[in-house]
Parts: sequence; C-alpha cells; structure tokens
Amino acid sequence: MVFKRLLGSLGVGGPTVDTVLHPGAVLPGAILTGQVELKGGDADFDIDQVTLELLARVEVEHDDGEDEGTVAFDRFTVGGGFRLAAGEQRSVPFGLTVPWETPITELYGQPLGIVLGVRTELAVAGAKDKGDLDQLMVRPLPAQEAVLEALGQLGFGFHSADLEYGRIGGTGQRLPFYQEIELTPAPQYAHAMQELEVTFLANPGGMEVVLEADKPGGFFSAGHDAINRHVVSHDGVPHRDWKEVVDAWLRQLLATHGHHTVPAPYEHGASYASHGHDGHHDSHHGGHGGHHRSGPSTGTVVAAGAAGLAVGVAGGLVAAEVVDEVGDFMEGEEDEG
Repeated sequence: MVFKRLLGSLGVGGPTVDTVLHPGAVLPGAILTGQVELKGGDADFDIDQVTLELLARVEVEHDDGEDEGTVAFDRFTVGGGFRLAAGEQRSVPFGLTVPWETPITELYGQPLGIVLGVRTELAVAGAKDKGDLDQLMVRPLPAQEAVLEALGQLGFGFHSADLEYGRIGGTGQRLPFYQEIELTPAPQYAHAMQELEVTFLANPGGMEVVLEADKPGGFFSAGHDAINRHVVSHDGVPHRDWKEVVDAWLRQLLATHGHHTVPAPYEHGASYASHGHDGHHDSHHGGHGGHHRSGPSTGTVVAAGAAGLAVGVAGGLVAAEVVDEVGDFMEGEEDEG
C-alpha cells in the first residue's frame, strides 16, 4: 500500500514523496529496507531532513472506558541536507532496525488485526510535513512462533489480538505499549481458565513470555487472573520440545494465585522462582477488563501444519475487514498531517 501526497505546507507546486517498503513482512529486531522516492516541484527546494516514524494503533484505557489512539514508537532520520531541483527525481534508500518489541501483525500469513505504519516526514525550508504513510507488516520470531505453535498443538485457538497502552510490571518492557494475543482454552484447560493471554517482550538476548489466565470463580470465591513470566533464548529453538515446555508453563500458571513468576537469565535450563506481585499491567489508567478488539474471524481459519494454532476461529474481522481497518488508519493519519 503506497500513498502519494503533495506536501501541503509547501502549497501547489511543492515536491512529492512516495515511500516504498521492500515487500514482505519483517521480523522484530531485523532490518526494514526500502526507499523514499522524491520528485521535485515547480521550484528548487532544500531538503533538510527525511524522517521515518513507526506508528501503532493502540487501546488506551481511562476511567470512562477505552479509546483508540496512535503511538509513535520509533523515529529514524534517513537522509537530508541536499537540494531537490525542480522536477528532479531522487531516491533515498534506507535500512532501519525494527525494535525487538515490535508487535507481530500476522501469523502463518494471516492478519491478526494489529495495525502498524511507517510515516514519512520531510523537513523542507523550515517547514515539516507528513508526506506518506505505509502499512508495516511483522511476522513472528522463531521463538514466538514456536510458543504459539505449541499452544496450537495443545488445543488452544486464536481469538483476538490488540495493543494495550501501558506497562507490564516486573518486566524489561521498553515500548510504551504491549501486545496481547488472546486464546480460547484447550479442552483439557477449559475447566481452569476462561481465556489465555500471551505477551512477548523480545530483546537481542532472548524473549520474555508473559502468560495470563482468566481463572473462573468457585462457589465461594470470585474469579481472578493468574500471571507468570518465563524467559527463553533465541538460540536452539528447533531443538526444544516446545509442547512439553509450554504445557509445563501452563500447569505452573494454574497452580499460582495471581503471582508473577520471575525467571533466571536467558538460558535453556533456566530455573524459576515465584514471588508475590499484585497486578499485571502498570498502565496510566489502571488494569484491564473484557475490552479486546477482535481479530480475524471465521472465514480466515488457517492451521500451521497438522496441529498449529488456528488463526481466526472466534474473532470479528475477516481478512477484507482487516484491510479496511488499515485503510482507515492510514487515511486518518494523513488527515491529521
């Protein structure tokens, strides 16, 4: 999806910008490449800076409910300091490192309902203008895919995914928001949880996996959330029995009472010790409730292999609707510019 737009702050006859991302989804922590195509206007212009900004649409909770907002989570200067002659065409190639915590937008090629964008900004003759906005697609890291695949093999199903503004206490989270992937419980766990939420917080050394189970209440007790956290390495992913590992995590999760589990450093054989930690999300407006935006729905069901996590079995957006959401996001951002 590529947008061309006249730089409004420079009036009719100004330069145009057209940013083209190299095709395909990028991995968190990997290099996003492409080029910014500039075309000169009716006169010469001094291009002070060419800047790319990574944007995400997030859920923001407050006392009266929740709203959606746009958060810029990284910014890169990729060029500038040159004169663009009238009618001149110039290409500015770039390669920028996507943050390790960048949310994944697709699983097995199917959209999850997460909307990310790359916005181009030109600083020209002392004025700034947001000239182009393109969709950013991100696929999971091998360790992320292994955990989700294991959950699928255990019988969990994809329900929805969203981005929450705020922070998860007790983690190394760096971005101002986090991704939650909500799953319907496997039959063998259905008596013990109503849903499972998975959050990945990756960094160069490994990845934190935060699991939260919504446990139903009993006859004399209210329901509550059980939360724990595990750390895995990026190395040796193909050599682990992830189904066994994740099943052990789940059994440990359901044996806890609202406590975090704090892992040892990034090692395959990490041992885990529990400590009390009331509350999962340290957001600006408190905790969260049943507020999730739906992901892809029936009609986009895809299985990874023979026993993979089914994408879209219970959400509210078919693939075409995800495309519409992306278009609305892009148009809204351009209108703000």
